[in-house]
Formats: sequence, C-alpha cells, structure tokens
Amino acid sequence: MTIQDTEPQAQPAEFAAFLVGHLNGRVHHALSEELHDLLQAVSAHGKKGSLVIKVLVEPSKGHVEGGPLAISVESDLKAPKSTPPAAIYFVDDDGNPTRNDPQQIALDFRTAPATNTFKDA
Repeated sequence: MTIQDTEPQAQPAEFAAFLVGHLNGRVHHALSEELHDLLQAVSAHGKKGSLVIKVLVEPSKGHVEGGPLAISVESDLKAPKSTPPAAIYFVDDDGNPTRNDPQQIALDFRTAPATNTFKDA
C-alpha cells in the first residue's frame, strides 16, 4: 500500500493577468503599443521584426526566504525600417559622382517651336 500526498498542487497564476496588473497596467499598455507598431512596420515593409519581453526577478538585499521580490519587465522592439532606394551614378574623370555618363556623347537638343495650327488630312 502506498501513501499519496493529499495536498493539492499549487497552480501558477496566469502570466497575462500579471502583465495586465503590473505597474497598474502601464507596462501592458506600453507593450500593446509596441506590438501595434511592430505589426504596422512588418505590414508596411514586408520584412520580419520582433518584440522580446523579458521579466526580471530579483530578491531583496539580504535575501530572506519569503521576503519581497523586485519584478520588472523590459522589452526590446526590433521593427523593420524602410530601405531608401538607391540611385544610379557614374564616376567622372575627377572621381566624383555624376548623373550623366561621362563616356556618352552629349547630344545638343533644342525645343521645337510651338504651333497652334493643325493640318487637316
């Protein structure tokens, strides 16, 4: 015959409830805004991002069993950013960027005269 423990196992509190109540909801609100920003950035730029939430728990100085614990929540948001488009440049004989191809012969364009008369067919 075996003897079983009759004491019920302690159930962990819900993490979401802790997060909503931590610092009167300020942390939950800030994390919600960061998640919203992340979703917008990923949707806009088509690149992945991340939101890392870290819960830090420290015992009080002179740790005593059953003493208070300091709990803080940190977050690290890495949202994608837009990549500025590149522009094409050539390098001139002096080593400077130019929009005109220095090896291309320049054509002398002129504006055609404007006319308001039309030829009937």
